[in-house]
Amino acid sequence: MAIEYKINASLCSKDVSEVFKSSGIKRPADDLERIQKMIDNADVNISAWDGVRLVGIARAITDFSYCCYLSDLSVCKEYQKTGIGKELVNRLREHLGEEVSLLLLSAPTAMEYYPRIGFEKTEKAFLIPRVK
Repeated sequence: MAIEYKINASLCSKDVSEVFKSSGIKRPADDLERIQKMIDNADVNISAWDGVRLVGIARAITDFSYCCYLSDLSVCKEYQKTGIGKELVNRLREHLGEEVSLLLLSAPTAMEYYPRIGFEKTEKAFLIPRVK
């Protein structure tokens, strides 16, 4: 399996929606207009491709200087546990540089995954949840 990684490649909501649905991540995957806004308004999209098929995405919001919020890390189910998620994070970190911290909110089911790929658990976060 030769996975190709791309930074800020052109992405369509249908492909990203398929990755979200396959991966199990909870996102408004059937709202393609909203998914396209999520893609278009991200500062960085790192994508993983198996040929012409999108199989993974890391979507981030950042100032490129101090901090970055990793808003989505998603890999199609049949490609999980092959290192794609870790490589998406590595490519994002490389793109951002050493001065930028990376933070995220984890789904309860992924709490054990993130420490395995270099994240430290913290108790210092606060959240105002979205209404819809």
